[in-house]
Amino acid sequence: MKMKASFFTFLLTIFSILLVKAQDKEVVITVDTLSQSVYMLTGQGGNIGIYVGESNVFMIDDQFDRLSDKIKTAIGSLTNKPIATLFNTHMHGDHSGGNAKFNSDAVILVAHDNVRDRIKTNQQAKLDKKEITADYLTKMLPEVTFSEDITFYDGDETIMAFHVHNAHTDGDAMVYFTNNNVLHMGDTYFSGRYPYMDLKSGGSVHGYIEAHKKALMVINDDTKIIPGHGRPSNKKELETYVAMLEDIRSKIQTAIDSNASLEDVKANTSLTKIYDEVHGNGFISPERFRETVYNSLKEK
Repeated sequence: MKMKASFFTFLLTIFSILLVKAQDKEVVITVDTLSQSVYMLTGQGGNIGIYVGESNVFMIDDQFDRLSDKIKTAIGSLTNKPIATLFNTHMHGDHSGGNAKFNSDAVILVAHDNVRDRIKTNQQAKLDKKEITADYLTKMLPEVTFSEDITFYDGDETIMAFHVHNAHTDGDAMVYFTNNNVLHMGDTYFSGRYPYMDLKSGGSVHGYIEAHKKALMVINDDTKIIPGHGRPSNKKELETYVAMLEDIRSKIQTAIDSNASLEDVKANTSLTKIYDEVHGNGFISPERFRETVYNSLKEK
């Protein structure tokens, strides 16, 4: 029986490895041109922002470690200039998982203070299990961090990065290319789908909505928006999105004030029904979104 169990485990492991490899082969990195110098790369995970500057590349997020070679090839199709700055919008692995593959003596890795802390904690757990090396952990960590805002200059372009508090996580930052008029919002915006708010990592529905309002203060009608997930967007769509979030928050707060339980809210499809057809087909289902908003409101 032990031999059969071991053989079954072996087959399961092989199947898992082959499945991951098959999925990797299917991932295609596509490019959207948003301005003369800014591009959005889509693959598997969070959307990547690429700014081709006067002499080098400013990169925002890097998806998963296993996709790094494909992403480098895609960037190489846009320019032969080297990457000089890699900016993490937050700590999740589908946005920062390739840090170690892109980090080098020529690349400066930048993020909010809390991003470094959370990545370090997560990677230390992997090191303790001997899943990674100490060198790999070091390369995963941002070398430059900031608490509120940081600004980069490249010729005529000014790149403004600013922290938004307790939105998707507690370390979110948006990046705005002022001359190109492109804003990368990271996972503070899931275009065309319900958002994921990581409550365990400091996210909240109130902070999420306030992050949108801060973005709306910065941009104009011509701004191109790179969301963390979904297709490129614009100010009008973001305004519609934040109005939806405010409406759902209000409805769920009313339900809470009427002593509705979590199970009541999860089962009450009317709370999100008018938005479900458009926004309910992504990673976060309508029921899960109602649950997240409920839990966030109850936390206060």
